[in-house]
Amino acid sequence: MSEEDFPVLLAKRTIEDYLRSGKVISPPSRIPEVFQKKAGTFVSLHKKGRLRGCIGTYLPTQDNLANEIIKNAISAATQDPRFPPVDTSEIRDLEISVDVLSKPEPVKSKRELDPKKYGVIVSKGWQKGLLLPDLEGVDTVEQQLEIAKQKAGLGETPVEQLEIQRFTVTRYEMVKGKN
Repeated sequence: MSEEDFPVLLAKRTIEDYLRSGKVISPPSRIPEVFQKKAGTFVSLHKKGRLRGCIGTYLPTQDNLANEIIKNAISAATQDPRFPPVDTSEIRDLEISVDVLSKPEPVKSKRELDPKKYGVIVSKGWQKGLLLPDLEGVDTVEQQLEIAKQKAGLGETPVEQLEIQRFTVTRYEMVKGKN
C-alpha cells in the first residue's frame, strides 16, 4: 500500500470493520513513516457528492496519525450529530477523504487568510469553530469566517473580537475505482 493510499484505505477498512462487527481495528503493523507522527486529522465522508459525515481533531489526541485516523473515521461514520449513523448498506457508496492538519498558527489580520490554502479556527472563550480549506462554495475569507463563526455559535460576534488561527492540510482522497 502506497503512502498516498494509506490514510484513505485505513479509514475505509476501519469504517467497514466497525459497522460490520462493532470492533475497532488495530493499525497495521507497517505504518508509513509520515503516519507515525502525531497530528490532528479530519475524516470526511461523502455519498453521491453530498456530505455524509465529517469529524476530526485539530490537535492530536492519539499516539500517532494511524490511530487518529481510526478514531475519527469511526466518529465520522457514527457520531456526526448532523447525520444518522452510516449503515452497512451505504459503505460501497462512500467517498472518503482524510485531511492531515498542520499545527494551527495565530493570524493577526484577515489578509493572512486564503480559504483555498488555509483552514481557519475562530474562538472566543470556550467557543470554537473550525472550517477546513478548499471547500466547494467557500470562495472568500468572509464566507469562511462566517461559517466558522456559525459553527462556534459566534455568528453575531464581530471578527475583531475573535481569536483567529489558520492551518494547512494535506488532503488524501479516495479515487473512484482505485481505492
